[in-house]
Amino acid sequence: MAEIELPKPEELEEVMGHKFTRRVALTTAIFAVLLAFSSLGGNNAMKEMILAQQQASDQWAYYQAKAGREHFYRSQKMRLELDLLEKETLKPSVRQRYETLLKQMAAQEERYGKERQDIEQAARKLEHERDVASSKDPYFDYAEVLLQIAIVMATVAILSQSRAIFGVALTAAIFGALLGLNGFLLLYNLPFLSH
Repeated sequence: MAEIELPKPEELEEVMGHKFTRRVALTTAIFAVLLAFSSLGGNNAMKEMILAQQQASDQWAYYQAKAGREHFYRSQKMRLELDLLEKETLKPSVRQRYETLLKQMAAQEERYGKERQDIEQAARKLEHERDVASSKDPYFDYAEVLLQIAIVMATVAILSQSRAIFGVALTAAIFGALLGLNGFLLLYNLPFLSH
């Protein structure tokens, strides 16, 4: 019968150490990919927030311009109404001209009022987009922090060959990944991360 040579305990420990190291290194690469996605999501959320704020500000400035025009036409209409009341003895052709101008002023006032309402709706929609992007941003920030911690802890786990430290790295990565996913989808709201 052939003799079976059993490996020495030191050799088994070395092989197991390499297997552990490879697994942790592969997992660390996955952490880095998750970190890249979280970073991209955070950057996009910030860009969306800034762009929506700029566009909303532009819409509100446009709104103010329309409101100014609306008020101008309202005051002109009121002035014409007063003039008509004061001058009861106007010639019919002059009275007709006043009434035509009065209708034009009323139409312009109404047009600017309607445009102003449309602009207000657009501005509020942009503010909502800004607020959504703003609410996403903290989730990405904390996801990035936790994933960076996970990468560092995984590196320490490799150096120390510690499964416990790797467990801490996995825990941080799981929470980081969940926060990053929530940054994209906003499935739940954590009050301590809200603005």
